[in-house]
Formats: sequence, C-alpha cells, structure tokens
Amino acid sequence: MTYFPPPAEELRLLDLELRQLDARRAQLLHRRAWLVTALQAASAQSAPNPFAPPHPGTAMRPEASAPRVQNVLLVLGGVLLTIAAMAFTLVSWGHMGIAGRALVLGGLTVAVLAAPVALLKRGLRSTAESVAGLGLALTVLDAYALHEVRLADVDATGYTAAASAVLAALWAAYGLLPRARELRLPLPAALVAAQLPLVLWAVAADAGLFGITAALLATAGFDTGVALRVPVRTVRITAMIGAYGTGAWGVWAAGWLSWTATGPSAAARAAALLLFAAGIAVTAAWQQVAEKQARGLAVAAGLLTVAALGGTARSVLPDAWTVPAYLVCGIALLAAVRVDRLPETVRRGLALASAAVQGLALLWTLPLVGVALLGPVTWVEQVWSGEPDDIREAVTVDAPWPPDAETVPVVLAVVAAVLLLVARDTVWRPRALTGVPVLAWAAALVLPAVLEVPYAVGLVALGTTTAGALAAAAWIRPTERPETEEPSTAAALTEAPAPVGFPTARLTATVLALLTSLPLAFLSLTAEPATLTVLAALTALFAAASWKPHLAPVTAPASLAYAAALACATGAAAGWGPQYTALLVLAVPVAAALLAARLDDARATIPVEVAGALAALLAVGLAAASADLPMVALVLALCGVITAGVAIRPDRRPVAYASAALFVLATWVRLAAWDIGTPEAYTVPVSVPALLVGALRRRRDPETSSWTAYGPGLAATLVPSLLAAWNDPHWTRPLLLGMAALAITLLGAGHHLKAPMLLGGTVLALDALHELAPYIAQVTDALPRWVPPALAGLLLLALGATYEQRLRDARRMRDFLGNMH
Repeated sequence: MTYFPPPAEELRLLDLELRQLDARRAQLLHRRAWLVTALQAASAQSAPNPFAPPHPGTAMRPEASAPRVQNVLLVLGGVLLTIAAMAFTLVSWGHMGIAGRALVLGGLTVAVLAAPVALLKRGLRSTAESVAGLGLALTVLDAYALHEVRLADVDATGYTAAASAVLAALWAAYGLLPRARELRLPLPAALVAAQLPLVLWAVAADAGLFGITAALLATAGFDTGVALRVPVRTVRITAMIGAYGTGAWGVWAAGWLSWTATGPSAAARAAALLLFAAGIAVTAAWQQVAEKQARGLAVAAGLLTVAALGGTARSVLPDAWTVPAYLVCGIALLAAVRVDRLPETVRRGLALASAAVQGLALLWTLPLVGVALLGPVTWVEQVWSGEPDDIREAVTVDAPWPPDAETVPVVLAVVAAVLLLVARDTVWRPRALTGVPVLAWAAALVLPAVLEVPYAVGLVALGTTTAGALAAAAWIRPTERPETEEPSTAAALTEAPAPVGFPTARLTATVLALLTSLPLAFLSLTAEPATLTVLAALTALFAAASWKPHLAPVTAPASLAYAAALACATGAAAGWGPQYTALLVLAVPVAAALLAARLDDARATIPVEVAGALAALLAVGLAAASADLPMVALVLALCGVITAGVAIRPDRRPVAYASAALFVLATWVRLAAWDIGTPEAYTVPVSVPALLVGALRRRRDPETSSWTAYGPGLAATLVPSLLAAWNDPHWTRPLLLGMAALAITLLGAGHHLKAPMLLGGTVLALDALHELAPYIAQVTDALPRWVPPALAGLLLLALGATYEQRLRDARRMRDFLGNMH
C-alpha cells in the first residue's frame, strides 16, 4: 500500500530536495568555473612566452583560485556599497525632503534585500551572500536615519535596544524566507543583534547592577537555547560564542555582587542570579552530547550553586564561618551523585565541583597548619627564656596568627569525614586511607592553638598526637593481602588484617608522628623542665616504637636524635662545660652501635649507624668548641673505640680505617696538648701500625705490591722528617734520618722490595745533599767562574762518548727494579 504524506509534510520534503539540488548545482558550477580557469591557464602556458622563466618545464600555478578571487571581489564590492550608503545617509541626506529620503532608503533597502533571491535562482551564491550583507547594513542605516529624523528626542540607549530587537526579528524573518534560507549570513547576524536588547534596556531603565546582570544571564540563557535547538551549524557556533561570552560576564558580576553583599536581601538577590546561571549550565550539560563539554558545564553549575548558597549563608554568619558555609554547600552536591535520573556526565561534574570546593577549603587551612609546624622553630633563639601563658602564644612567637582561623579544625575534620564516608570503591579507598589520617593529624595539630589551651596542656596534646600516630603505625601490619582478595568475617574478627591501602597509611602515620614531634620539641625549649621532660618522653616513645621492625628504620634514628638532644640539654641544665657534655653525648653512638649489631634489617641498620655517626660528630664538635685539647683527644679516642667495636662485625670491617684515623687524631691532639713539636712523635705512631698492617697483608697475599704494603707507612715518617731535617740547623736529626734511610734502603735491596729501596734511597740522597750543601757552596765560591761550565762540558762529552754503555746500564737497572716487588 502506497503511503502519501500530508500536504504540509510533502511540501517540506519537496523544499528540502530542491535546496539540496540547488546546493549541488552551485557546487558543480563552482567546479566548472575552476576547471575553465585551469584550462585557460594551461593553454596560456603552452604558448611561447619571451618573458618565461629560465626553466620552461616548470608549470606556473595560479596563486588564487577563481572562487577565492570571486569572493574577494564580492566582499570588496559589498563594503564599498555600504560605505557609499553611509556617506549618502550622513552627507547627502539633508538635501532631500522627508518623502524623498524615505523613498530612496526604503526602496534601496527593499531592492537590495530582494536581489539575493534572484541571484540564488541563478546559482550565484557568493554574490547573493554579499548583496544580503549589504541589505542588512542598509537596515541598520534605516534605523539610524529614523532616529535622526523623527525620534531625535528619544533616549539613544533605549532606542538602540528597541532597534536591535526589531532588526534581530527582521533579519531572522528574512533568513527564514523560503528562498533566503540558503543564505548563511542573516540568521547569525540576527543572533548577534539579539545580544543587545536586554542589556541595553536594563541600562536605559537604570536597573542597576542586579538588573544588568540579570539581562546578561537572560541573554546567555537565550543563546543556550538556540545552541541546543537550532541545527544550523553557523547559528549554533554563534549562539555558543554568545552564551559563553555573556554568561561569563554575567557570572562574574553575580559572583562579585554575592561576595560584596552587605545584607541577606542583597545576598539573596545575588544568589538568585547565580542559581539562574547554574540552571542554564546544568540544562546545557543535560542536553550536551560531547562528554568533556557536558562535564565542564556540570562543574560550572555545581560551583555556581555553591557560590549562591554559600554567599547567602555568609551574609548572616560570622566571618570565621564563611569557609565552612561554602564547604557544607559543596559537600551537599554529593547528594546529586546518587540521583539516577541525572546523566552520568552531570553527576561526575557535580562530584568534581564538590571536590574542588573541598580542595579550596583545605588550601585555606594551610597558613595555620604552617604556623603550627614552623612557628615554634623560633624558640631556638630564645632557649629557656620563660613559659608563655598559652600554647597559641608559644606557637606564634614571631609569626602572625591568620585571621578568622578559629574554624580551621572544623574544616579539616569535615573533609576527613567526607573522605572516609564517600570513598568506598577499590580505587579511591586507598587514597582516602592516606588522606584521612593527614587531615585528622592537621586538625589535632592546630586545635590546641585555636582553643588557646594552657601551655602545659598544649604540650600534652601534641605528645598525645605523636603517641597516637605511632600507635596507629604500629597497629598496621607490614604484610597485607592482595587488593583483590575479600576478607571473611571470621578473619576480620580474629586476625584483624590490614585493610587495602594500609602500607601507605602506615608510612603516613609514621611520618606524621615524626612531624608532630618536631614542633613539640621546639615548643619545649621555653623552660628547662619542659625541655628535659619532653625530650626524655620523645626518646622513650620512639625507642619503644622501634621494637616494631617495620617502624625501626624511622623511629630508631629519631630516638637516637632526641637522645642526643636530651644529653645536650642535661649537660646544660647541670652547668657542665661543652667538653663534659660531649662525653655524655657519646652514649648515643654507643647505643647506636649496640642496636645496629642486633638489628637484622639493613633498612634500619644504616639509618641507626648514620644517626650514631652524627651524634659522634656532635660530641667532637662540642669538645672542640671548648678548646680543651686533652678532652678533645679523649673524645676522639672514645670515638675510635666505638668504631673499632663496630669494625668487629664482618660486614663492617672497613670501619677499621675510620677507627685508626680517630686514634691517630687523638694521639696528635694529645701530643699537641703536651706542646710537642717533634714531627716524628706524630708520624711514627702512624707509620708503625701501617707497616705492620702492610706486612700482614703481604704475608696473606704475596702478590701485593710493596708500594701498597709499605709505601704509605714509610712515606708518613720519612717525608715529614726530611722536611724537618732540611730546615734543622743541628746535625742530630739529619744523621738519624740518614741512618734510618740507609737501613731502609738496605732492607729493601736485600728483600728485593722496590718501595723501601727507592723511598729510602731518595731520602738518603736528599739528606746527604743537605748536609754537603755548605761545603759545596764553599767550593763553588773558591773556584773560578769558568770552572763549572768547563766541568759541565766535560761531563757532557763523557756521557756522549759512553752513551751506549749508559743505555745498557739503564736497561740493566730497569730490569733489576722490574724484578723487585
């Protein structure tokens, strides 16, 4: 059975097919024109041309296609005609009567607007577009002429609003005519003109900022509706540009009105504007096909809703509750996530908006958290200067207290609760388990200062926070199930396994405990009893936590550091000098060495040993600051004993070098304390152990070079003694040095050892030269001046005559030395 549509539907289908045929015909005509142009260019190139370039095989391509040239000419012609019409209206208008003026402009406008229809029938689309643009410009001139002739007394702003509305309606009607629908210019131009009426009417009516903002947002809503409903691409693009432009201005103005509102009435009116903008955004997000654009609009809608509701609440609440009010409104957006009727992109956008509000609220809390963490450091410059009245005064010694910060703990606690309740899936749950402890810790850190509790109560609160964080880190087990495994109820009750994400939470809790202990330690510097009590408590607390193997890499070094600080504080409280305090500090590296020997985990052993080494350096520094050389020597010797004990462990044998160096330094300092200036007293205690070590090494490994085994030990004594003997006016030191060098040379030659023979021989020769230098100088002075050059010449002649023999001797000496070790 054949189906015949209704007349109206059939007429619409016929019009659609005719438009498609016209469009296809115009496309074919453009293609034909281009082909004709290309053929003409090819024929022109085939003809001989005396002015052709030197490469005749290269084809000349036109720089502009025929359609492009046509469009440029048409646009230029339309612009010139528009300028001529403007000149006629502005200059020649006064020479004609009213009837003539109306007849000329009206007739010209009607004729120009009717011409595109005929041009479209002939397939001249570009020409029709140019003429249509001229006709639209003439309508603007008509409106201007009407105001100048008949309506000069009318307000210009109001008239412009009415004229723009009329022009928008006329251009839209013109663009919707059956034959004019093929024109691309009238409908976008009408939409551009439609941006002005509401705003200009609000300005003309003196509606104030609220009225102008409402007009901007209403215009944006109109543009949004056009962009969502009109299928024409050019119109949709124009509408989107208008919606984003006017919407941005309207939202900025509404937000400014909400923030500067001085009372509930003004805040409510600004909130109504913001909610209207949010409604436009969420409607557009609901109808939007593109996922990213819809999500962005949903985020904007959520933020505008928060700004509206939060601004209303802010107008009736104290300033300190401004951020919590906005935060509550942002959290309320999460209720929309569970509304199944909303599209998924809209719900995600609202969730992102809520997260953005919570993030901004957390940023607002950072200044106070920074003050609570870094403010107590100032007490280093005011040690034991007196306890303050409350903990806030202790925290803000020199730092300013942030304004309206009384609600910071509330914000931190609320965001932590939201994270704990909302993040339930397997992706966000581990992150929440990391974020919640951090937020709870920050709230506990700033709460005593916010409440202005007494100083002692504040210290107890911070100590409790440190202990709680360590307890949480100790409770979490080091081994967890795979993230995909679901625990049974019985296992959860009996074994209490760590939930998913707890490895990171364990590390977070440990770090938070360490961070809390730092301001606590600095705050205790206000008075001597507080310092000793707090440092002792922190030392014991971190030492107790070190019994948990997974905490030892952090807590054990921290305990040793606080123990070193406690030793220094104890020495200062007892009135000891720094050299005696250094002896007390040495208990820390002793404890570190004993603890490192008992630890089986290398992750904890190395931090403990580093902490012990730093404590030993602190002890040496304290002893050196006192300038008491015997005590410095004692401290160095004790450090050598400690390192020697560490070197007993098979995996720490290289520490023996450090132990030897410490013993040598201790010996030197003791000799310096006795005012001994003889260099051999400093070098022989080094050389003898070094030579013994070298001998033992060569006994174990005969292939060891004599330079490695004996070179350092011999050089440590021979070189300083030679330098001392060179400037010694007496004969005792050079004689003893020469005898020692001779003995070393003979021993080296007898055992075929290169290092002793060469070092001893070199020192012996230089020592002998030093002793013979005065006599050589006397002989030189007694001889005539021509004798040294003559002797040098004879020597050169002798060497030249026996050159080959000297080479053989040199080779024989080289081979002899090469056979030695």
